[in-house]
Amino acid sequence: MSAVATSMPAEAGPALPAAGSSFYTAMRLLPKERREAMYAVYAFCRAVDDVADDGCPRDLRAAELDSWRADIDALYAGHPPDRVRPLVEPVRRFGLKRDDFIAVIDGMAMDAAEDIVAPTEANLDLYCDRVASAVGRLSVRIFGMPEEAGVKLAWHQGRALQLTNILRDIDEDAERGRLYLPMEKFHKIGLMNPTPESALAHPRLGEVCEAVAAEAQEHYRQTWAVIARSPRRATKAARLMAAAYRLYLDAVMRRGWASPRERVKPGKLSLLLVALRHGIV
Repeated sequence: MSAVATSMPAEAGPALPAAGSSFYTAMRLLPKERREAMYAVYAFCRAVDDVADDGCPRDLRAAELDSWRADIDALYAGHPPDRVRPLVEPVRRFGLKRDDFIAVIDGMAMDAAEDIVAPTEANLDLYCDRVASAVGRLSVRIFGMPEEAGVKLAWHQGRALQLTNILRDIDEDAERGRLYLPMEKFHKIGLMNPTPESALAHPRLGEVCEAVAAEAQEHYRQTWAVIARSPRRATKAARLMAAAYRLYLDAVMRRGWASPRERVKPGKLSLLLVALRHGIV
């Protein structure tokens, strides 16, 4: 369950994020060449995410993800196939790393191989690194952040955003047979072999979710600490994304974890104020 979806046709230009989304607003803050590079990365991520979630037999999904790996290798070898050609200029201009593209594909492969159910904390962290922090590492280079600070920002912000997604989407994920909350936290409440159904019906589910939310909050705190020490021009998009996603985390925490859980979305005014503050200041 990454934060992206939908395919990227080989003949078309980079797919654009939904107008009005936090990502779209954040990317609009960037200069043209950086914005277009981000759209190319976004389109790649949506394409491989679509493979992971398209519902076809798992061996076919694995084969298609292998094809994407081969295309990334061809891109770095200097003979890119059509569907990765939009990445040529971003890779050249911003020094994007092959390993980060491969990590994104490997993260999608984790979803494609099986329905993830209560992973170990180590596997959950690996998943977050691949589907979120690897995208962050590509992004911070496009933003123009210094290498060390950018990698640290991607590490924390990717995990903050992905844990927020997991907490926001627990019911939708369960409907698909998935449960991304970690096994060790279920063991602490006495649920030794959680399934999506048993986990969501458990009277102490809130303890598991609150513990994950506390980890997300710490990652947000570390995210803002890196941002505070970094050049403002290079962190505007990251600031907007961190502030917008934190609204989602705050909303699910206010709602609580008891069933039935209504789908939450921050108010338009709150999102507008975030956009105005980080889009102008």
